[in-house]
Amino acid sequence: MKHRYLPMTEQDQKDMLNVIGVSSIEELFSAIPEKVRFTGEYNIKQAKSETSLLKELSRLAAKNVNAQDYASFLGAGVYDHYKPIIVDHVISRSEFYTAYTPYQPEISQGELQAIFEFQTMICELTGMDIANSSMYDGGTSLAEGGTLAAGYTRRKKLLVSSTVHPESQAVVQSYANGQSIETVTIPNTDGVTDIEKLTELIDDQTAAVLVQYPNFYGQVEDLQKMSEIAHANGALFVVSANPLALGVLTPPGALGADITVGDAQPFGIAESFGGPHCGYFAVSKKLMRKVPGRLVGETTDDQGRRGYVLTLQAREQHIRRDKATSNICSNQALTALAASVAMTALGKKGIKEIAYQNIAKTAYARQAFEQAGFKVKFGPAHFNEIVIDCKAPIKEVNKHLLGSGIIGGYDLGLVDEKLANHALIAVTEQRTKEEIDALVQELEAIHA
Repeated sequence: MKHRYLPMTEQDQKDMLNVIGVSSIEELFSAIPEKVRFTGEYNIKQAKSETSLLKELSRLAAKNVNAQDYASFLGAGVYDHYKPIIVDHVISRSEFYTAYTPYQPEISQGELQAIFEFQTMICELTGMDIANSSMYDGGTSLAEGGTLAAGYTRRKKLLVSSTVHPESQAVVQSYANGQSIETVTIPNTDGVTDIEKLTELIDDQTAAVLVQYPNFYGQVEDLQKMSEIAHANGALFVVSANPLALGVLTPPGALGADITVGDAQPFGIAESFGGPHCGYFAVSKKLMRKVPGRLVGETTDDQGRRGYVLTLQAREQHIRRDKATSNICSNQALTALAASVAMTALGKKGIKEIAYQNIAKTAYARQAFEQAGFKVKFGPAHFNEIVIDCKAPIKEVNKHLLGSGIIGGYDLGLVDEKLANHALIAVTEQRTKEEIDALVQELEAIHA
């Protein structure tokens, strides 16, 4: 065999050609006219031996900057959080790693129980009644929340806060376009949703108000007030929440949310260049039969033993498509398992402690920046992230920081020209006092 990972041998090839009734590959393609055949050489490198190829790929991989060797202050939706070592051990087991959709419960009890536990913990964190078995990521979860609201209320307008992650806003817009749903952006003031503008924009055609908690700038929104405004106008209230922050913040379910969505990446899911992630989707009981994707339920067999099954799906997705609020029929089982293992390993006290560290360390960073003369934009009620005026183009700032072993923050000028030279700095529990001090000192050095 020339290729150790390909099952076809030269004899296999001969046998197949013999069955077809041709003597060679050339004869197999003889029906294709010569004039349309490609006879040149492809502009690709010559094949290498396995050893040489591994060396080349290793050299290329070594050029990547990673959060193990560098102190990362880059967040904006993907964060460097503590990942219990047991996570990779569990999800690498073959029964999970290669598992397919658990349609046959008699052979999928482990997978089904893992999903059930994920749903249960998401409900506990968000304060919602029911959670599904996961979505693709936080952005698509929010978009699915918007389309569910439009289908449920039979209204065709979504109010989306400008403090929602710009990429999530784009996904919502994409989904809305496909269903002829109008999206209206709610302006922000001092980094949080403008309540007065929300009151002006909402009307009897509004299906839902969509906000983020904490928002894109790390600010904590007043969910209670916005929930009251939404419900007073017959609209649903949809919240995209960082699940780790819910270790210390009041859960959306307790503040009037009808739908709570988000990304489980903070729990045991590596940054991995931005994916794959695991979206979660939780609702109040009245929306149970409109939830996209699938739900796993607990039951008993004919001998009274506990078991798990796929218990509920919005069947319109399959058989009554004109009534569907979603066409998703899948889930992110492996990354949902990673999140479940991480949450289980940390426990309630551990999640609360990590969330508290995020708040405390971000507060320390804010104080250090202000003492060094940097302006910290927006108010003090923040989690995990702060906005810093770096007084220089962020591209240049981050290039300088990279040379000092630091991954800088997100360039907010990319999404709002008013925030040019401002960086969104993420400070997770992984960052040490020394690393935070080094970041501030390096920024000071730029202006020295």
